[in-house]
Amino acid sequence: MAQRIGTKLFVSRLSFYTTKDQLKNLFSPFGQVTEVNLVMDSRTGRTKGFGFVSYQSENEALKAIKAMNGRIIAGRIIFVEPAKDTR
Repeated sequence: MAQRIGTKLFVSRLSFYTTKDQLKNLFSPFGQVTEVNLVMDSRTGRTKGFGFVSYQSENEALKAIKAMNGRIIAGRIIFVEPAKDTR
């Protein structure tokens, strides 16, 4: 049986200047993005370089992983993987 990846993705090694809109636009071509969260540094007000993107379906999330993992975005290689379940 294939392992389920879920609909939420963890995106790391982002530029510290990435915005939520930029992240959503990067991942929109692969399906309906339902939520985007960037983890922010409260001291600097900038992103910490990672965040989460959620899709409507698992199939869309899988397409995004295949297309975006290891791509160079804003001069940085980003990594995209299924988000770990924190339950």
